[in-house]
Amino acid sequence: MKITKITSIFCDGVWRVFTFVKVETDEGLTGYGECTDSASAFGIAGCVRDMERILIGRNPLEVNKLQFEMYKHFQQNPGGIAQKAMAGVEVALWDIKGKAANLPLYELFGGAIRDKIRVYWSHCGTYRARYPQLYPDKPRLKTYDDIYNLGQEVVERGYTAFKTNMVIPGEPGRVIANPEQNIDVNILKSVDNLISTFRKAVGDKADILLDLNFHFKTSGFIQVARVVEPYNLMWLEMDIYDPVALLQLKEATKVPINSGECLYTMKQYEPYLRRHAVDYCMIDLRWNGYIESRRIAAMADMYEIMAAPHNYVSHLSSFMCSHLCATIPNFKIMETDVDSVPWRDEITTDVPEIKDGYMLLPKKPGIGTELNEKEIAKHPWPK
Repeated sequence: MKITKITSIFCDGVWRVFTFVKVETDEGLTGYGECTDSASAFGIAGCVRDMERILIGRNPLEVNKLQFEMYKHFQQNPGGIAQKAMAGVEVALWDIKGKAANLPLYELFGGAIRDKIRVYWSHCGTYRARYPQLYPDKPRLKTYDDIYNLGQEVVERGYTAFKTNMVIPGEPGRVIANPEQNIDVNILKSVDNLISTFRKAVGDKADILLDLNFHFKTSGFIQVARVVEPYNLMWLEMDIYDPVALLQLKEATKVPINSGECLYTMKQYEPYLRRHAVDYCMIDLRWNGYIESRRIAAMADMYEIMAAPHNYVSHLSSFMCSHLCATIPNFKIMETDVDSVPWRDEITTDVPEIKDGYMLLPKKPGIGTELNEKEIAKHPWPK
């Protein structure tokens, strides 16, 4: 079997570009991988094209060898969009290998430890506040009563955990974005109002997670952490590129800390894990690939730290992540978006089967779903 063609595929995702890699072979097997990020779709596609000369004509079943050669190809510019492109190709190769063996990927990784994956509703309220036009059948987040009702909706729909951002209801609702990274009393009050309302709505029926992204410096993160301490969060999540600063935050609060979604390879994760700067390690499979993601999870396990995948994009990514979650011993919970663009269910041939807050493992060979390229063509990027 030989690789005959490698293609990047884009799909409009409104606030991001769903970015996929398609690998075709001379025996008719096709593999798909997702490597979506928020800003660099064409950069990723350029890196995918750069790899054609080392991949075309090669055996796609030699995944380890090809992954090693891709890393050598980009050894002078590791990480970033090059890493994301490599991960998209590598996942597509695994998809082909699973299909060739007529096995789901978790069987190639030694078999599943668990047959269902606990998931949480991510960006709960975030998209409805930012893009209400996409959800005409959903109540607008005008008041904290609407936030309360949203919390009850989470429980009624069977989810046992959900993650939100710094959502402020209103007309229109909005989400705090803080590029200057300064903090003030109004932000702290808004966070307190949001999380206290959600906690009143769900009681002890659902875990709450709060994502702060890059919006503060260490001192600001510490102030937010102290505000939310009374509400028993599963975790407070943020992005900090200094492991010592993150450890300072972790030691200043009782709230469990999650970080790592923007890191690449074991080398970047190691200083965070060795210092025990996180309680939970966030791994982005789309940007690291299976080989490196499993190594990162194993390193986290060595330091007695649970792992959770970063996954807020298409259903292809959810299927991809399910195979990782099924096979690592230190799995905590898997991210998934419930609200998304209206056409998300149409661009894959299968959608995740989620019951009572758990995703059931896919049974089909490979990743377990295919891209519906005809539907994707209806939502081109750029517009």
